[in-house]
Amino acid sequence: MPAPASIQPDPPRPQPASLADLFFSFTWLALQGFGGVLAVIQREMVERKCWLTQEEFLEDWAVAQIMPGPNVVNLSLMVGGRYFGLKGALTALAGMLTAPLVIVLVLGVLYTRFGDNPQMAGALRGMAAVSAGMIAATGVKLAAALARHPLPLWLTLPITVLGVLMVAIFRWPLLYILLGLGGIGCLLTYRKLSA
Repeated sequence: MPAPASIQPDPPRPQPASLADLFFSFTWLALQGFGGVLAVIQREMVERKCWLTQEEFLEDWAVAQIMPGPNVVNLSLMVGGRYFGLKGALTALAGMLTAPLVIVLVLGVLYTRFGDNPQMAGALRGMAAVSAGMIAATGVKLAAALARHPLPLWLTLPITVLGVLMVAIFRWPLLYILLGLGGIGCLLTYRKLSA
């Protein structure tokens, strides 16, 4: 009888090498995220650094959205805490906020001085269009994960479309949408996984 093949353990996943690595990684993310850091953080954390899988990113992002406060700040706390506990959470938070705070203060002073300039207003409108495009592209990328969701696509797709309509067209408060549609989605997924 042949000997059973040995099962090879999965190779260790990449993770931050140190608190300094975590701090500078989140500082770099924050500096790239003009107009919204979601697209950048997904690309860096999932595709480039591989600190999170696509599913982990989506789960953490969903939790970050329902918590009070800025989504990316919540996400930085969760990622830092995942690898280094409280020290990691605070380090990632510092990395996410320090450089942007300095930049915002400098830009605030410049805007106070040059805010009436028509070129400045045009530049700000152009940046808003780029931000909208980045958010839309990230949404399309993240939509691919719906195919791997425990619920069938014929059920997740209408929930997704209904959520977009409630926000974009009906302008319902996000809290109601999260409690209503999010609660339905959680309940259906729980029942599917329990079956």
